[in-house]
Amino acid sequence: MENNYLIKTENLTKQYPIGLQKFTALEDINLTFQKGEFAGLVGPSGSGKTTLLNILGSLDSPTSGLALVMDKNVGELSHSESAHLRNEHLGFIFQTYNLLPVYTVYENVEFPLLLLKMNGRDRKDKIMQALEWVGLTSKIKSKPGQLSGGESQRVAIARAMVKQPKIVLADEPTANLDAENSHNILKMMTNLNKELQTTFLFATHDQKVIGYLRRKISLFDGKVVADEEITPEIQTDQEQ
Repeated sequence: MENNYLIKTENLTKQYPIGLQKFTALEDINLTFQKGEFAGLVGPSGSGKTTLLNILGSLDSPTSGLALVMDKNVGELSHSESAHLRNEHLGFIFQTYNLLPVYTVYENVEFPLLLLKMNGRDRKDKIMQALEWVGLTSKIKSKPGQLSGGESQRVAIARAMVKQPKIVLADEPTANLDAENSHNILKMMTNLNKELQTTFLFATHDQKVIGYLRRKISLFDGKVVADEEITPEIQTDQEQ
């Protein structure tokens, strides 16, 4: 990277046609994110959090303005170039886990490495390391239907982290979890952020998530209304 940022947006705007009108989901978003950040896009439903996360994840493109991710202009990427960016550099964690039900925990975590065409021995080493991170080495042969919600989300984190991406994008990752599991998941992600210097960017309105953030970007009606460095309310083991 020639620049000191992993993500940069300049006057990013996203509009959707609604009949003869246009709905502005995002308007003039100017943000940068550097290596090792633990940041959140915070705001009520409809504020543009997920839309922005999808653009930064090259799952969508801006209507106007610029979105640079790993020095790539997301709005100019072809489908194959977008897929390459996601495969090489991005990890995704969703509120619905998105695990493949017919595959084991091991196979679900393996999937991103198959896309990278990694050899079998290297895949196994990385899969077991990722499952150790989330404390699920004993569940490698289990299928998603045999797991609790907290365990399923831990598998999703292992899948996101197995290739050690530069950036992890997490959309409401605790929405379907109880408080205890939410805190366990968030402590796990905080520790991985510190250990690997992976940049984590959340879209959330969950106060439990906000308590762990070191940067809070507040969105309202598609605009950034505040961008502040904050002290995490909850200290992890590595911070104590």
